[in-house]
This record gives sequence, structure tokens and C-alpha cells, in this order.
Amino acid sequence: MTPPDPSFTPADRDRITRIAGWISTLANIVLTLAKGIIGILAGSEALFADGIHSAADTLASVAALSALAVSNRPADADHPYGHGKAEVIASAAVAVVLFLAALNIMYSSGQALMSPGAAPEMAALWTAAGSLVVKEILYRYTVRLGRSLLSPALVALAEDHRSDIWGSWAAIIGIAASVAGRRWGIPLLVYADPLAGLAVGLLIIRMAYRMAVESVHTLMERNVEPALLEEFRRLVASVPDIRRVDRLRARNHGHYILVDVRAAVPADKTIQEGHDIIRQVKAAIMTRHPEVREVLVHLNPYYENERREDIVR
Repeated sequence: MTPPDPSFTPADRDRITRIAGWISTLANIVLTLAKGIIGILAGSEALFADGIHSAADTLASVAALSALAVSNRPADADHPYGHGKAEVIASAAVAVVLFLAALNIMYSSGQALMSPGAAPEMAALWTAAGSLVVKEILYRYTVRLGRSLLSPALVALAEDHRSDIWGSWAAIIGIAASVAGRRWGIPLLVYADPLAGLAVGLLIIRMAYRMAVESVHTLMERNVEPALLEEFRRLVASVPDIRRVDRLRARNHGHYILVDVRAAVPADKTIQEGHDIIRQVKAAIMTRHPEVREVLVHLNPYYENERREDIVR
């Protein structure tokens, strides 16, 4: 996980993520209407399929906005570890919506392939090209913010934008080939438009699968990536008086990380000295990694020449 931009305060994070969410929502509403209406009027299955994808993106944006409002709430008595997983739940919901939208797209495109071929109008091509430009801008804007703020919901929105980019490319190629087939008298090329619709559906299913898997891993509290875990272990071991790192676990909790450490210190240390060591361990990790919200440290006694079976875990 990339460390967050330290210049962002919690208030900045809340404000910026809300703005990004609303920009994505409004843009997706406009694109949904444009691609859906023009797709029907111009007779393009690929563009209409891309419009359904944008409609799913609109739902994703709304889900992300709702999740962000919850995830930024401070910890309370009922949620002592905070509300960060609200964003992960939103990402999982987006994955389900995208999967259902993809099935609908593939069904409609399959029906079109079974019907007499009809090439779409040029308006469909220009609309798909305009959507591509808008989505590329939205993707770059959202993914940069999502990574800087460590926001799974914003990263999920960025992934939606990226899948829509590929969807727009598929629509452009399919529409262009279909129009060319009509003008050049090549009947098979006319079916490129519904074939592009099928391709869009497959792209969406792939993206939904990846989002769902990542959300499940986070909800199941999978350890962070090995390289980051090793970095935490190195930082703990660098603290004076830490003789051994017995166990180290860390898990994503939305846009922040929780770390559990068990480490051994000389058995003759006083409670006060042990308390000071714990504070040093926390500082060592949290200073270098601002994305870590909490470090729970348990100290084990360390005896010189102890046998491995005598180690208290």
C-alpha cells in the first residue's frame, strides 16, 4: 500500500473525496443519458451497452458517496476500530451491480446477433469517442485521489472509469467496423456492433470479479502484502530492547491499517520501561506509515539462553 499524502488532514480527505464522488456521479448521469438515448436512436447495441455500464457506474458513485460519509466517522463505543470498512462494503456492492449489468449487456447483444444485421448511425461513433475522452479524464483524476487518500471506494470508482474506457474503445471499434461494413457492402462487418457489446460485457465481468475478490480479502482481514509486513517487522526490530519479534499481523480496514505485534523484551524490565518500549514501537511504525491507524503491542519476557519451547507466545 502506498503511504497517503501527509498534507491531507482528515477534514481535507472528507471534503476532497466528496467532491470527487459528486463529479463522478454527475458525469456518469450525463454519459448514461447520452449513450442510452443516442444508442437507441442510432441503433447501436455497443453504445447502448456502454450506456448501461455508465448507469452502473452512477450507482457505484452513489454507493461510494454514502460509504465515504460513514467511513470518515470517528471510532465510537460500538465501532472501536472505526468505520473504514464501509468503503469496502461499497466496493463489494459495486462489483455485484457491475456483474448484473454485464449479464444484461451480454443478453441484449446476443439477441442482436440473432437478428438481421443493421449498422448504427455515425452519431453513435461520435458519442462513444466523446465518452472515451471524458472517462479518461475522470479515471486519471479519481485514481490519483484514491491512491493519495488510501480510499478503496475512490479506487473502485477509478476502476469503473477504466473499465468504461475499455468499453468505449470496444464500442468505437465495433461501431466503426459496422458502419464501414454498411458503406463497403460487407455484411459480416455489420455484426461488429453487437459483438462489441459482448466484449464490453466481458470486460465489465472481469472488472467486477477483481473488485469482488479484493473486497472479500479485506472483509476477511487478510494480511497486508508481504513486503509491507516485512517493513513493519524491520521497524519493530529496530527499537532498542526488542530482542525478538514473535508475531506480527496487519490488516486493511478500509483506508487505514491496523497492526498487531508480539515482541520479546528482557524479562527484568519494569512495567514503566515496558510501557515506554511499546510507545517506541508504535512511533516507529506510525511515523513512517501514516496510513497505520493503530498498533497493538503485546510484550513477552525474554530470557538469555532460553530454549525455543520455553518461549511464551
